[in-house]
Amino acid sequence: MTGIAGTTIVEPDPQSLARRAAQWLVERSAATQGSFRLALSGGSTPRLLYRLLATSMPTARLELFWGDERFVPPDDPDSNYRMAKEEWLSHADIPHGQIHPIPTDTDPRDCAHRYEATLKSVYGADVLDPARPLFDVVLLGLGDDGHTASLLPGQPVLGERTRWTAPVMKGRDEPRITLTYPALESSRAVVFLVTGADKRDAVARARAGDESLPAGRLHPQGETIWFLDEAAGA
Repeated sequence: MTGIAGTTIVEPDPQSLARRAAQWLVERSAATQGSFRLALSGGSTPRLLYRLLATSMPTARLELFWGDERFVPPDDPDSNYRMAKEEWLSHADIPHGQIHPIPTDTDPRDCAHRYEATLKSVYGADVLDPARPLFDVVLLGLGDDGHTASLLPGQPVLGERTRWTAPVMKGRDEPRITLTYPALESSRAVVFLVTGADKRDAVARARAGDESLPAGRLHPQGETIWFLDEAAGA
């Protein structure tokens, strides 16, 4: 097991962790020439981060994508897009054409195919080049079962190494659409944002490269950074 330990940044609590992660992202964006492509995570953990980025992240060169999405309408309370919109997008002047949500308006397979086409259009090629990452930063969470994005335990998507996106039809109450390992790994930096004592074991196992966990199978091409509160791991 090679592991994905990377760099670890620990803060005492979720609030200070969000401030530290926001500062890092703003500085990273400032140091990047051209478009700054950021893939967002969902769930509740990044809410504080997005709230801070609404008033601190420059928007002129920012391009936003999503690492996964629940197959629900964009105004549904469970929508990852809706959460980001409520906490960040509605409070920031980001040009509409620079926001790329995952569609959920037809069926999961079609929507996954369309989002892959969007990514390929932005990237300018149909094959990922290790020397030219798709994203500048991929922001990821981690479930207590070791899932990240919607790479869920025991699902066929874990074996997908050709497509950039895929539907995940089982494993949760609703279908999901997720970026696959190749797309998530094609980033200058993969950033995990994890809080809570219930995640401590999954953090330790994923960082050690335990491939029984979906997150442990991730092999980022760029650097890996773990933003953790003290409850999630020191």
